[in-house]
Amino acid sequence: MSRPLVPGLVAENTTDERFLGAVVFRQLRALTEKGTRHVVDVGKTEIGESWTIKDADRVCRAVVELAEDCHLICVHNDHNERGKAEKVVAVLREQGLSTPVVPLVPVRETEAWLLADREVWAGLRGSDLTRLPARPRDVEKILDPKPVLDAVRPGSGRRSRADYFDYIGQNVDLDVLVRIPAYAAWVAETEEALKGLGYL
Repeated sequence: MSRPLVPGLVAENTTDERFLGAVVFRQLRALTEKGTRHVVDVGKTEIGESWTIKDADRVCRAVVELAEDCHLICVHNDHNERGKAEKVVAVLREQGLSTPVVPLVPVRETEAWLLADREVWAGLRGSDLTRLPARPRDVEKILDPKPVLDAVRPGSGRRSRADYFDYIGQNVDLDVLVRIPAYAAWVAETEEALKGLGYL
């Protein structure tokens, strides 16, 4: 008999939702497949009704709404809003929310994480691999990842910029992502939350 695990996500915008929603689902599935005592049925990531660029009260309400259906919720912010994700987590703990809320915060911007896996870009004809850093962890040193992402992705074709967030989220090698310190920190905190919930 399987046990359900439904993740939730509140992110900064639609493209972050598209990339991180897929990554959260895949990472939870990978964690529970390797470390669980029983079969876990990881559900599709539920997306919150507010973006985290809104005020903290709205973000907290979105998380509380997600908690009605989700077992674990990730709150994403980029570096310039790092404090907001942590504030939301603290406020919800004070309010007694029992659903674990895990901050998901890149050192700079989510776009940097899309640049970590050279192989996934090599599979896309027209990608400029010369703009990618030598090591996955070096993506956190890119001061402005958005123009680098625009330079790497193929310039021709019918895919929109947002489509690459979907594609990379569904195909990026999780073992490559975990070499990025901020991502590894999120995975470690997520593992602890899953242990607390009895999934691991």
